[in-house]
Amino acid sequence: MKQGKILLVGFGPGAAEHMTYRARAAIAEADVVIGYSTYIKLVKELLDGKEVVRKGMTEEIDRCVEAYEHALKGKVVALISSGDIGIYGMAGPTYEVLLQSGWTPDQGIEVEVIPGATALNACAALVGAPLTHDFCSISLSDLLTPWTTIARRLDAAAQGDFVVALYNPKSGRRTQQIVEAQRIMLLHREENTPVAIVKSGYRRRQDIQMTTLAHMADCDIGMLCTVLIGNSSTFIKEGLMITPRGYANKYADLTGETKSGEQAGRSLTMGLISWHACVRAYIRENPTLNLHKIAAYFDAPLSEILEAVSSTEPSDDAGEKQSWPIETDQIDAVLETSADWGTLRAVVRNEGTIAELLMDAKNFSSKGDWLNITNEHFHLHLNRNKIVNAWFYSHGDKQQGVYFTDALGKLLLSLLLIKTDGQYQETELEQFKQATELYRKRMDPKTEDKNKINDE
Repeated sequence: MKQGKILLVGFGPGAAEHMTYRARAAIAEADVVIGYSTYIKLVKELLDGKEVVRKGMTEEIDRCVEAYEHALKGKVVALISSGDIGIYGMAGPTYEVLLQSGWTPDQGIEVEVIPGATALNACAALVGAPLTHDFCSISLSDLLTPWTTIARRLDAAAQGDFVVALYNPKSGRRTQQIVEAQRIMLLHREENTPVAIVKSGYRRRQDIQMTTLAHMADCDIGMLCTVLIGNSSTFIKEGLMITPRGYANKYADLTGETKSGEQAGRSLTMGLISWHACVRAYIRENPTLNLHKIAAYFDAPLSEILEAVSSTEPSDDAGEKQSWPIETDQIDAVLETSADWGTLRAVVRNEGTIAELLMDAKNFSSKGDWLNITNEHFHLHLNRNKIVNAWFYSHGDKQQGVYFTDALGKLLLSLLLIKTDGQYQETELEQFKQATELYRKRMDPKTEDKNKINDE
């Protein structure tokens, strides 16, 4: 018996002219063609003389199993799917079934994945160029994926300013998912964010709706639709939905000379290597802004701002603002030295909530993984393992203290010296400055003495 073969064929959006040569050849080569009934109809002119197996919407695994069974008999099987068979298609389930059966790529049945243009590409082409910059796709179908997972992905994509393509946005039974998706996106996007809804792209009943995020859920949306949600720079002009690639950030009038400070073929001044310098320049230009307002301006975590401030040089400082990173194994030592800083203002930030507490160093204690701040007025417990970075911070006569941030760079806790009658207590300020200086010396590679702060 000859060896069978499974061809996983993505035949594109549905129009014959958008099917690849390889997809046509694969279907022509096949003895058996298996697919969802709608997919079979879209390629019916290619199926003369072939055994055709039609399956329903919820019979995906049955399609995979049947393809495997036919291939075991030595037949060439084309398992077909519109779009790209590897994007919300049958390639994944087929491999799962094969691997579960003991199949391996180097023996037995040959398997080939044949890519095709997915709905993402096809719908984008019909409305302009909305995917020119970073984008992602999210399926709103919660038939196999928990809604909590889908919601988390929507929130992350919205926060990350991705152009978002929504697959499976709505069905006869699933009507609220698109409403919830809209609500989540609106937490991070403007109401006038462009949205394109494309139904049956490149098929007989093609329909395109151009709208905004505020009105998206009111549109006619079904399972044959793909929804494209723009990012913060996407615009609609002359009926076209466009997401700029970013050339305007570097070139005057797009095709003109590079803007001041930029170089063709080089990273932007706000690129990875030099964006901290932009932070410092902004701080110099806005010396009265606090760290949190600076972080909000750059839409960056607090730790990145503190890192930028700590990277100063004589010719590129951050004005009066100074910071020095603290190694994690020195955090307990720094907390011990805070006993000499008098009464402190502890500021805790969590999910938009800010708590400010007046405390003394004697209120600190550690037990296991927990850092405790307790007295007769309050109890505060902070998981010590959540602290990833810590910083000494000084802003002239405006603020002195220590900041603790988590793995995302968000503030967990800050301990700040307080003023009496508008002045720091001289002794306590001197103790803080001495602790800062001792730590700086300890971290200086030129310093031979590497003892811990509390040993010096």
